[in-house]
Amino acid sequence: MALVFQEHGRSLYPWLMVRGNVELPLRHKKLAGNERDRFVDDALRAVGLEHATTSYPWQLSGGMQQRVAIARAVAYKPEVLIMDEPFAAVDAQTRADLEDLVRRLHLDRGMSILFVTHDIDESVYLGERVVVLSKSPTWVQEDLTIDLLPERDQISTRALPRFTELRTHVYEQIQRAKGGEAVRPSS
Repeated sequence: MALVFQEHGRSLYPWLMVRGNVELPLRHKKLAGNERDRFVDDALRAVGLEHATTSYPWQLSGGMQQRVAIARAVAYKPEVLIMDEPFAAVDAQTRADLEDLVRRLHLDRGMSILFVTHDIDESVYLGERVVVLSKSPTWVQEDLTIDLLPERDQISTRALPRFTELRTHVYEQIQRAKGGEAVRPSS
């Protein structure tokens, strides 16, 4: 399992170059040096940062820093990747690019991804399932299957009538939960 946080700037070590940041969790695995290098190179290629290995995090944009954090998680070869609001601090275009990156990682690497977000459109675009939580005390308001095709793109997927229906449904469930309309499920 690996984790990517919202505040990528705080999870990267400013004194380590990109390569060092990505390699860091692999130091705890018993890997030969050349195998560790392969894992790091593969992860950097997967996120499009193979050109930035000798840069320090502070020399990169916020989106590139988040890619470093994602590469570090990917290099570890987790079965499950947990992402806690990882795109909250980036601009809209970078967010869209990173969403597509996450979809590609999931499809290409068969990695399960638990993605926490408050962005309804993002949850529908990225998800195969969207779990809507109630207000406090928290319980599962709804576990919704997202029945969109696995291959998605930012323009045509978001223009689909089904995307709009799913987005509206999730929004309605959130409003019900905020209003206390939901009946707590029985145990």
